[in-house]
Amino acid sequence: MGVVVIVVAGATGNVGRTLVRMLVGAGERVTAVARRITDADVPQGVRVVAADLGDAESLRPALEGAEAVFLLVAGEDPQGIVGAAKSAGARRLVLLSSQGAGTRPEVYAHAGRFEAAVRGSGLEWTILRSGGMASNALAWAEPVRLHRTAAAPFGDVGLPFIDPDDVAAVGTAVLREQGHDGATYSLTGPAAVTPRERAAALAEALGEPIRFVEQTREEAHTQMAQFMPLPVVEGTLAILGEPTEEERRVSPDVERILRRSPQGFPEWATRNAAAFR
Repeated sequence: MGVVVIVVAGATGNVGRTLVRMLVGAGERVTAVARRITDADVPQGVRVVAADLGDAESLRPALEGAEAVFLLVAGEDPQGIVGAAKSAGARRLVLLSSQGAGTRPEVYAHAGRFEAAVRGSGLEWTILRSGGMASNALAWAEPVRLHRTAAAPFGDVGLPFIDPDDVAAVGTAVLREQGHDGATYSLTGPAAVTPRERAAALAEALGEPIRFVEQTREEAHTQMAQFMPLPVVEGTLAILGEPTEEERRVSPDVERILRRSPQGFPEWATRNAAAFR
């Protein structure tokens, strides 16, 4: 028997959109939350509430009747967000965090604060530490469409990128099943894949050649600094260029929870080829 109401924050994102669809398909009652969200963004029957994780008070109407809440690392008030969920009567929290919270806590301290708030909530909790997501390749969509090129640093360093649909599937499982209370899961894909290999997989999916351009570290730093805080830029480049053994490791957690292998980058590229045409 499922929970009465599940609130999904970030319901229009790469993970949240699929998570809402999967929960509805499983028969759950869902409230979908995002800063700018409309009924057109979700399946029929889903309650929609526009709210901002940066403003814990704005979440209170969305949390009415919630028994489980799916949260993201967003905003600067994790205690306020968790407190709002608790005062609304929620009994279970699932946090989508970052692998870096475990492997590079000094850089990913923001995620660490959210994890600490969830662990200290007094509620049932599960933390999902995602590795890099296959959907990061959407940053290549415009240059691939316009020039059939894809640029990235560290072209031959591989990491086990995860399909965001698998993150959503794991989220669905831990929100609906017992046995995940107090667990912190590491979510990765089935194999390490280099930027050069990801570009080749996209070319295969499109049926057209894509030229891979290897950036220098400095070029990548300049590009990333336009939309990331500098400490996160440095941490991200360190992971991409000099990953630790843990960051390279394929985690068994997705397969253990879903009872199937995680999907690889080529499968993601095939499903999302239209974004690059």
